[in-house]
Amino acid sequence: MSLFYFVAFLTILFSLLVIFTKNPVYSVLSLIATFFTFTIHYILLNAQFLAVVNFIVYMGAIMVLFLFVLMLMNLNEETEPMKSNLIKIIGVIAGVTLLVTLVGSIHALQTTGVSATPNSEIGLVENLGKVLFSEFLLPFELSSLLLLSAMVGAVLLAKKDKRTNNG
Repeated sequence: MSLFYFVAFLTILFSLLVIFTKNPVYSVLSLIATFFTFTIHYILLNAQFLAVVNFIVYMGAIMVLFLFVLMLMNLNEETEPMKSNLIKIIGVIAGVTLLVTLVGSIHALQTTGVSATPNSEIGLVENLGKVLFSEFLLPFELSSLLLLSAMVGAVLLAKKDKRTNNG
């Protein structure tokens, strides 16, 4: 249990570094560390498949994309417009409101003293497949159609029209 608390502490620490780091590259690197601690949480919860997917998809593909975009952006402070104090005050008010809502929601929860029995089949891919293709079949098929239409649209946008180049 102490390992879980240590990893949870690291998750919170790296999440705060994502928010409060001034340099965007360091912020993305802290986000990578946060995703790595999420992967450790998945392993501790006996969900090895989700841990591998989280590691490959988020830490591999998406974070490399974020770093690539950050490197291509012009992040000069001279060209960045100064934000007014009103925007900063609204941000602080929104953050405090979110914090109060979160604390109120946590206090409103009714917890029971019943402990969960450990189940060795919780994180298995077989169970994930059964649930995905039984209870969530329609959303799964709709998401596959959405991804297919996005791929077709990307191909059509990337393909050059030969008639406009010759005419």
